[in-house]
Amino acid sequence: MWRPAVLARRAFVNRVVANQSFHGLHNHVSTNQTLAPVSSFRYYSNWVSSKSCLRQTTRLFSSNPSSVSEESIENDNKDTVFSVSFESDEGSSVFDGIEDNLPADNGSDFGDNKVVMEDDEKEEEVKELDLEKLESVLSLLQSSGVIDGSIESNLEEIRLNLNEEFVVRVLETPYIPGENLISFFKWVLKKPEFSVTNRAVELLVTAICIEGRNVYALWDLVKEIGEKEKGILSAEILNDMIGLLSRLGKGKAAFEIFNKFGELGCAPNADTYYFTIEALSRRSIYDWASTVCEKMLNADMLPKGAEKVGKIVSFLCKGSKTKDAHLVYLSAKEKNINLPVSSIKFLISYLCRKDESVKLAIDMLDEFPEKEWKHAIKSFSYVINGLCRVKEVTGENIEEAKNLLVKMIDAGPPPGNAVFNTVINALSKKGEMGEARKLLKVMEGRGLKPDVYTYSVIMSGYTKGGEMEEARKILDEAKKKHSKLSPVTYHTIIRGYCKLEQYEKALELLGEMEEYGVQPNADEYNKFIQSLCLKALDWTTAEKLLEDMKENGMHLNAITKGLVRAVKELEQEEVGTNEVMTTA
Repeated sequence: MWRPAVLARRAFVNRVVANQSFHGLHNHVSTNQTLAPVSSFRYYSNWVSSKSCLRQTTRLFSSNPSSVSEESIENDNKDTVFSVSFESDEGSSVFDGIEDNLPADNGSDFGDNKVVMEDDEKEEEVKELDLEKLESVLSLLQSSGVIDGSIESNLEEIRLNLNEEFVVRVLETPYIPGENLISFFKWVLKKPEFSVTNRAVELLVTAICIEGRNVYALWDLVKEIGEKEKGILSAEILNDMIGLLSRLGKGKAAFEIFNKFGELGCAPNADTYYFTIEALSRRSIYDWASTVCEKMLNADMLPKGAEKVGKIVSFLCKGSKTKDAHLVYLSAKEKNINLPVSSIKFLISYLCRKDESVKLAIDMLDEFPEKEWKHAIKSFSYVINGLCRVKEVTGENIEEAKNLLVKMIDAGPPPGNAVFNTVINALSKKGEMGEARKLLKVMEGRGLKPDVYTYSVIMSGYTKGGEMEEARKILDEAKKKHSKLSPVTYHTIIRGYCKLEQYEKALELLGEMEEYGVQPNADEYNKFIQSLCLKALDWTTAEKLLEDMKENGMHLNAITKGLVRAVKELEQEEVGTNEVMTTA
C-alpha cells in the first residue's frame, strides 16, 4: 500500500548512505533528529547548493502517495545533480564525481576539527540499522486509519531486526499518533531481542505528553514496565506524567502515580511534590495535598525557585490549610528563599481569618520587606481586624493593634478611616473611652474626617457605661460634621435612655430623627414600644407610636400589638377593681 512512498524514500536513503560512507561517520543521524522525509534533505545542504537542489523536495507523505511513481521521480532528476537510478541499489551516488575533487584536509563542514568515534559496538549498531525498514515502520505508524489489519500484524510482516537505536528513531519521529506509539512499544516489548531501556521509556513518555492524550494507556504501560523491570523508570519520567495529569485536571490519577514511586523503585524529588500538590489543588482535593506537603517538608525537598514555593503556599491557603502553608513559609525562610510578595500577602490574609493564627500573621508583618510597607495597607488592615475581631478581645490584643497603628502612622502604609474605626471600636467595647477619644483627635490631626460610624461606636461605648451626657456631646459633634446621620446613631442613644427608663428623652430623640431627615424603621419602633409596655406599662404612649407607624406606612408585628393590648386591658382591670373598692 505504501510501496511507492518507500521507493521514493529510497532515493534519499541512498544519498544518506553515500554521505555516511564518504565521511566515515556512524552518527550522521543524531538521536535528536528523525528520518522524516523533509528533514532528509538537510544531509545534502552541506555539500551542494543549487537551484535544482532546492527544487527537489518531493512530498513523500502526500495524501495521494500512488501519484509518486518511479518514472516521475526519474524524469524529474534527469538533469539534476541528484539523479538516481532505481534499477540498481548499488554504487551510484551523487558524490561519485565530487569525492575526488574535495581537499583531503578540508573535506567536510567540520573543518579542522577531529571527529571522535564512539565505541565500536555503537558504530556497528548504527551500521546495521535498516533505513528502508525504518522508513516502512514510520510510514505505517503515520498512516493510521488507512492500513489493512492491525499495526502489530503489519509490523510482523516487515520482519524487523530490533535494537535500541531503531526504537529510539521511531519514538523521536514527530506526527505519529500516541496510540500508535503505545501499540508499537507494546509490540516491541514482546520481542526477546529487545531490552527495554530508560532512554526508550523516557522518549515514549515525552512524545505522549507533548500530544496530551492517551495518558491512561501510557500509565498502564509504564506501570507494567516498572513492575517487571526494576531500575528502568526514573523520577523524571513519572514527574512528566504527573505534570500532564495536572494540566488535564486529573488529580486523583496524579496522586496514584505519586504513591507508586516506592513500588516502581523511584525516589520522589522536589518536582514530584510540587506537581502532585498542584494537581490535587486544581481539583480542590486539599486534604491529600496537605498530606503530600507534610511528606515534602519531612523530606526537606522544597521545589527550586521562589515562584513554585509561593504557588504551594497559595494552593494550601485556598484549601484553608493555613498552618501547612505557614510551615512551608518558615521552611523557605530557613533556606533563604524569598517568596513573592503576593504570596506573603495572601498567606497573611488567610492567617487573620482564624483567631488562633492571627499571632503568626503579626510575626510575618515584622519580617515584611520595608520597601513594600507602603503598598501593604491591606496586610496591616487584616492583622488589625484580626486582633480586634477575636471573640474575647484582651488588653494585649488591643495594645498590639494600637502598636501596629502607630507603626503605620510613623513608617507607613498610611492608615485610613477603616483602620482607625476598627481600633476605636475595640477600645469602645472595652470601655477605654479616653483612648478612643484620643484616636479620634489623631484622625482629625492627620486630615481624616471621622465618619458617622466613628461617632456611633464612641456613643455606643459611652451608652454602655451609662454616660448619656457624654454620648449626647458626641451626637452634637456628629451633627456639626455631618448633615445627615444614620438610624443606628440615634438608635444607640435611644436604647441607652430606655435602659435608664428615661423615656421622655428617648421620645425627644425619636422626634429629632425626623427633623434631621432620618426615618425611624419598624425595628426601632418595635423595641421602643416593647420597652414602654414591659418597663413603664405606658400603653398610652405605645398606642401613639402605633399611630405614627401607620402614618409612615410601617406595620407592627402581631406579638408587639398583643403586648400593647394586654397592658391596656391589665390597666383597665386594675382601674375597675380600684373603683369597686372605693365604692364599697
